[in-house]
Amino acid sequence: MFDARLLPLQRRLLHPVARWLYLRGVSADAISLVGFAFGAAGALAAAYGAFGLALAGILANRIGDGLDGEVARMAGATDRGAFLDIALDFVFYALVPLGFAVAAPQNALPAALLIASFVGTGSSFLAFSVIAERRGLQAQDYPSKGIFYLGGLTEGTETIAVLIAMCLWPSAFPWLAGGYALACSLTTLTRWYAGWTLLR
Repeated sequence: MFDARLLPLQRRLLHPVARWLYLRGVSADAISLVGFAFGAAGALAAAYGAFGLALAGILANRIGDGLDGEVARMAGATDRGAFLDIALDFVFYALVPLGFAVAAPQNALPAALLIASFVGTGSSFLAFSVIAERRGLQAQDYPSKGIFYLGGLTEGTETIAVLIAMCLWPSAFPWLAGGYALACSLTTLTRWYAGWTLLR
């Protein structure tokens, strides 16, 4: 919901660091892989109840996700890079609630609901993107994205905010996960409707 508004600010903040990395030959794909490793480490930390480390891993992952796009635009974006970025992102989003599920038995069902809702948002997002690409459609709000970016109630900004809240207040995970699963389900429904109407 807020991604389109925050994206220009994110790019301005990360551009100097991205340029420094680019000038030293660091590739966007390498940043994507390192960022994913940090995110996976954060999920593992959550599984062991080290929620401060989990938060650090999540934040490092998201910084990497912003930096890889900036470096890719400097070096020349590639289809491989766009594929790698989105594929790793979706796995990262599933690993974090999985870590919380391992950390405490009462988290298991809310985590499962949240992961299932992520499947809904992710599959509707990717399915629309594939067909939009085939039709030559472009997302006006996200011109710099490597694939067609279909927005919704729950986008990257909201998801990261919820994951951060889970690390700060781990005892509230069942409520946070359940509430966000509901919000993600609404996003899936709106994307289904958008696809049904825009692609007919």
